[in-house]
Amino acid sequence: MPDDSSATVDPSATAGHMTGHDPVPELLVGLVLSPQIAGALPRDLPAALPGLLHERFPGVRWRVAAVTDRLVVPPADGLDLLEAARDRMLDEDWDLVVVLTDVPLKDGRSPVLTQLSPVHGVGLVAVPALGALHVGQRARQTTVRVVGRLLGHDTEDTDDADAQEELVRRARQRAEDLGDRPEDNAVQFTARVLGGNVRLLLGMIRANRPWTLVVRLSRLLALAAATGVLTLVASDLWLLAAAYGPWRLGLLGLLSIAAVTGALVVGARLWERPRRRAEREQVALFNLATAATVAIGVSVFYLAVFALSWLGALLLVDRGVLEEVIGEPAGAEEYVKLAWLTATLATVGGALGAGLEDDDAVRAAAYTRSEP
Repeated sequence: MPDDSSATVDPSATAGHMTGHDPVPELLVGLVLSPQIAGALPRDLPAALPGLLHERFPGVRWRVAAVTDRLVVPPADGLDLLEAARDRMLDEDWDLVVVLTDVPLKDGRSPVLTQLSPVHGVGLVAVPALGALHVGQRARQTTVRVVGRLLGHDTEDTDDADAQEELVRRARQRAEDLGDRPEDNAVQFTARVLGGNVRLLLGMIRANRPWTLVVRLSRLLALAAATGVLTLVASDLWLLAAAYGPWRLGLLGLLSIAAVTGALVVGARLWERPRRRAEREQVALFNLATAATVAIGVSVFYLAVFALSWLGALLLVDRGVLEEVIGEPAGAEEYVKLAWLTATLATVGGALGAGLEDDDAVRAAAYTRSEP
C-alpha cells in the first residue's frame, strides 16, 4: 500500500479582492509528493505555495492540500501517473493537482521537466530534472508555473489586466459546481455543463494545443499520405471530382473528419464515464474538451492534406489529360475539387491508420503537452 499522508494549507493572507459583487474564486490545488523525493523537498513547500500563487496570480484565493502518495506501482510512465493523479483529484474533489515525482518524464525519447494535461487539470513535475542545487526554490517556481499553465495562463506578463481577468474567470468556473438536477438525462446535463462553462472549455482546449495532435500520430500521417498519392492519379477520381458539387464535397469532408475523430476517441477509449454522481460535471468537461481537441486536430490535418493534395494535383495531373478524361475544360476549380475529394479519401484512410496507433500514444497526443 502506498504511503498516504495529507495536510491542508489555507492561510488567510491568500485571500484576494475583486471589484463588484462577485465573490473571490477559491481554488483547491492538490499537491502530491512521491515518497521517494518528499525528503529532498522543503517541509514548508505546501505552506509557501498559497502565498506564491496569490502573488503570481492575484484575484484568486488559493488553498493547497498536500499528500504523500506514489500513486502508481513501478514500472510506470508519465501517462500512468497522470491518469492516477486525475483519479485522485476526482476522489478528493480538488480543482487542480500537481504531482512532484521521481518518475522520469519523456516526450518521445527526450526527457522533459513537466508533463501537463490542461483538459484534466493535472500537472507532473520530474523532481530529478530540477538538478542538484536549489531544488526547493526550483520546485516552488515550477509548481507555480504549472498551475498557471493548467489554467491556460501562458503569458509571463503578470501585469496584463486582460490575462489576469481571464485567469480569474477560468478559476471561478473550475471552482464552481453545477447544480445537480436528478431529472436531467445525459444530453440535458451535458448541455448545461457546456452552457455554463464555455469560456473554461475554450481555455482548456486552447491550452491543450489541438493543432499539434496529428503531428504526434505517425501511422495516421503515413497512411493518409499513401492514400492520397494512390487516389490522386486515379482517373475515376477525376470524373467523380468533376461531377461533385461543393455541397457534396463539403458533406463528404465533414463525414471523413467525423470518422477519424470517432476512431481516435473510441479506439483509444478517450470517452469516460463518471464513477459516481459527484464526478459528472468534471467528467463531462473532460469528454467535451477531449472530443473538441481531437476534432480540431483532425480538421487541421484535413486542411494540411488538402493543401498537399492541391500541390500534388498541379504537379502530377496534366491539364490536357485531365480535360480529355472529364470531357470539359479544366481550370482552377477542377483542380480544387480534385484536391478536395483526394483529401477526403486520404482522411478516411487516416481513420484506418488511427486503428493502428498505440492507445497510449493516442491518449498522450490527445491531452498531454510537455515542457523541457
